[in-house]
Amino acid sequence: MSSPRRALIVIDVQNEYVTGGLRIEYPPIEQSLQRIGEAMDAAQAAGVPIVLVQHDSPADSPLFATGSDGWQLHPSVAGRPHDYLIHKTLPGSFTGTELAPWLAERGIDTLTIAGYMSQNCNLATAVQAAHLGMNVEMLSDATGSVPYENAAGRATAEEVHRVLGVIFHSRLAAMVETAQWIDNLKAGVASEKSNILVSNRQAVGH
Repeated sequence: MSSPRRALIVIDVQNEYVTGGLRIEYPPIEQSLQRIGEAMDAAQAAGVPIVLVQHDSPADSPLFATGSDGWQLHPSVAGRPHDYLIHKTLPGSFTGTELAPWLAERGIDTLTIAGYMSQNCNLATAVQAAHLGMNVEMLSDATGSVPYENAAGRATAEEVHRVLGVIFHSRLAAMVETAQWIDNLKAGVASEKSNILVSNRQAVGH
């Protein structure tokens, strides 16, 4: 089997999630930022293209208002080398951007996702990439979530992140910790995921 042709996409690592109005709670933001930096450094050393994504909202928006401090990329990613910067206005990184042709031109078949949030932009981007026929990897400790409560119920940030990880790993994306991903990167091997049938059989004990 040939080695994966990877690109690392770092989604929306902006101040809004660190010091702004939507602070990532799980995994703790300081830890996920460190893992994101480690992934970027490893990708750079291995010659893996790095894509930064920045979410733009209207200037009067309460979150990610273009030009505001919360909109700015966090220094932990802004200060590291990258190959391509895209701006988006919807959760999916492929929507309204040139990401798909950019990846295709480079023969990328595996998209590794880091950044925020697990339940929103990471989810949308993973689904889009999978529907384009790409293999997807999700760095479980270099991503993160916030808690939610609304008319449908309540979920802690840990619950959101953990349950989505199980769902991702059943088909959409291989959930892998950054240290293991770096080992896989160096070895030129893919990160393995499960499938829906096996995941269900394991859950029901068959």
